[in-house]
This record gives sequence, structure tokens and C-alpha cells, in this order.
Amino acid sequence: MQGGSTIDSAGMDERQEDESHDTSHGEKALSPSRRYQDVYPSSPLLDSSTRARPSAAQLLTLEYFEAESGEMPTAVFSQHHILLNLRETPHRVENWRDGEHRDFLFGPNEIIVTPAGVRSGWRWHSRSKVIVITLEPEQLRRFAETEAGVLLTDAQLQDLPQFHDPELCSAGDMLRLALEGEEMGSAVMYESLARIFLVKLLQRYGSELDESPDLAAGYSSNTHRRVLDYIERNYSRHIAVDDLAREARLSPSHFSRLFRRSLSQSPHQFLMSYRVERAIDALVREPDQQLAQVALATGFSDQAHFSRTFKRLVGVTPARYRDSRT
Repeated sequence: MQGGSTIDSAGMDERQEDESHDTSHGEKALSPSRRYQDVYPSSPLLDSSTRARPSAAQLLTLEYFEAESGEMPTAVFSQHHILLNLRETPHRVENWRDGEHRDFLFGPNEIIVTPAGVRSGWRWHSRSKVIVITLEPEQLRRFAETEAGVLLTDAQLQDLPQFHDPELCSAGDMLRLALEGEEMGSAVMYESLARIFLVKLLQRYGSELDESPDLAAGYSSNTHRRVLDYIERNYSRHIAVDDLAREARLSPSHFSRLFRRSLSQSPHQFLMSYRVERAIDALVREPDQQLAQVALATGFSDQAHFSRTFKRLVGVTPARYRDSRT
């Protein structure tokens, strides 16, 4: 259900204001080195990038802001942004979004999803109380494919100017509270809640590949979930392409072609990346575990094979990666 009340913005003065607010002209240009938060007029009261464990930081960035009335210039960013409103009363907000000006009331438990590549600028007319979730598209794609079993379109997320979603706002607020916590186990709880938040986000607002008859007969999201479930259960053991093709109910050659076309990598490359991600989790959670044990537990034939693959994908050896985290 669409949330909030839109205020009429069709007057000539407001159109002129829209044009003056959008200070950048020409085609869209992503700003990969510029963060959304870099143009926010105040520092966050809470920032997960300075508090969360590395494995959690790779999932999402959470920042909590309370700021007096102000504005943000129009810009395009290469990250997705989800705004969760925690104010208990509606407040007036203006948003310039790909050339369209919206003047509306931002109500309690409402969210705004701004996918990467959308040109957006803001003005709020009273004190804000908002959680900003930042997602890197490549990391979201990997999470969707390897943990949620979802194949996303290039857009990844729906473009939602405003939506009422108390459950997602509550999940975001639980994340904030876990990040604030100092007691033992808060960091682990934050990471678990971050995964739950992403699953809820993808279920509600993920832009999945269409399950057309032609696609469903090939490599659909449902097919990928079956393959991923098999990998999750068996990644510590030897897995052949034939095993994955059997789960997909396709011939090995046809499965390999469809898999590469859908995920832009071979089944073997996907499996190696999945095993390295599980190895990273093990190195972070149990830093005293021997590398040979990590290698065998994550499905590598030996420590040498593990180290070569890890360095190729991560850029450093497992030992150096672990040392950098301790």
C-alpha cells in the first residue's frame, strides 16, 4: 500500500525550484567513489562501518541519522539505498528523483528504496530520524545467489519512492539496537539480523528474473534454489557438475550452458567462490583453527589447493587474510 500524502507540486515556481535544485546536467553518471553519506549535512549517530565485524560489513552498511531540517544535492550513486523512517509523526519531505519532484509527508514505518543509478536529491523540513542502509550491488547479487537462492535482474531492487512497511522498519531498528549493544554476542546478533533483513528486503522488493515459460524450462530462480540447497548441504564433499545438473533436472552440458548464461560464471567457478566464502566465515569465527582443517571442512582437496584458490579470488593467502583480521 502506497504510504503518505502527496502535496500538489505542479506550480510554475516549484518547477523552477526543481530545476535549480538539480544542479547537474546531461546524462547520468555514477559516482563510485562518492558515498551517499558524504553529502549528508551531518555525521551519523551510529555507523556500522566502524563497529560491525568484517563479515557483517560485507553484507550492508547501516547508519542512523538525526538531523535538523536541511537538504542533500541531487546526485547518482553506484550503491542502493534504503531509508527507514523512525519518526513517530509524519513530516514533510521533498524528493527530486530522475527529474520528477515529489512533495510528500513521510510517515511512521515508511521506507524509500532508491536503486543504484537513480538520480535523487532531498529536502526535509523538520528534524529527521532515519536509518540509511547502503548496499553494494555486487555484494547484494552474491548474497541473493548464494544465500537467498534468488536470481536478480540488473536493476536488483524495485524503484520505490515511498512504501509503508512496519515489519522491515522493525527489522532495521533491531539492527540498530544490536549495533548499539556492548554486551557479549551483540556483534554475532547484528550479523544474523543483517542476513534476516536482506532476506526480507529481497522477498519484498527484489527485482527477480521473470519466471517466463521459456526461462522456467531452463535455469530459473526455482532451479537455482534447488542447486544452491544441494551445494549448502554438500560443499564440504566432492561435488561434480553431474550432481548439480541432476538437481537442476537438466543434462550436464545443457545445465552448464544455462548456468553460465544466467550467472556469468561456470558452475565450478561458482562452487569455488562459495567455498571460499564459507572459508572466510570460518577464519573469522574460529581464528585458531588450522588452515588444513578449514580447507577440508570447506571442500578443498588439500591446503595447497585451498590457498591457491583463496589467493586468486581474495587477493591474499588465507594466512595473511586471517592475520589482517586479528
